[in-house]
Amino acid sequence: MTAQFLHQKTISPVDGLQLQPSDALMLAATCCLPLLEIGAAGWRGWSQLIVYPDAFRVQRTHMDAAGVMHAWDDTLIGEAWEQGPLIVSWADVQADLDDPQAGFNVIVHEMTHKLDALDGALDGSPPLPRSAQRTWARDFQHAYDLFCQRVDAGEDTEIDPYAAEAPEEFFAVVSEYHFSAPHLLARAMPQVAAHLERFYGPSPFAASVQR
Repeated sequence: MTAQFLHQKTISPVDGLQLQPSDALMLAATCCLPLLEIGAAGWRGWSQLIVYPDAFRVQRTHMDAAGVMHAWDDTLIGEAWEQGPLIVSWADVQADLDDPQAGFNVIVHEMTHKLDALDGALDGSPPLPRSAQRTWARDFQHAYDLFCQRVDAGEDTEIDPYAAEAPEEFFAVVSEYHFSAPHLLARAMPQVAAHLERFYGPSPFAASVQR
């Protein structure tokens, strides 16, 4: 699958970043990690992986109810355009590799957004068999609501509070934990962890946790 990814996708380092062939191989392999059960259909609709040396800035715009346009800059470590490229910070990719069981993986996070959008809606629910849709929606909504309550109350949480930003961010963040800290996710949100194991397959770190 990694070779197929490299054949079909363009990996584009920018802002002076230079990547070795081994770096491109690692990037492709990590992009494929959430697709082992789904297959190459999971990467349809886009063709380019853009890699910045570090966090990057993007300009945002928003028109309010009064018709006033607001513009501001965001600093990001990753972004996934619904019908465009996947963008990541190389420094953060390397940090994830240096501590692969810390609960963070920017590539998995952005790939999850790509999977989420495959059904035409970025809503925290990827394309699922009809038989699984209802229980996924019920269990994820319940877990998300409880998590947001805890974050709003100022409680410490085992899962990154950024997961409370929106249902689609919740899905992306818990997917990071599935692939990098499955034991922590299973303890904090057992129903969510079970859904993700059925969707993605077993976490690569699950066996090491069980020993």
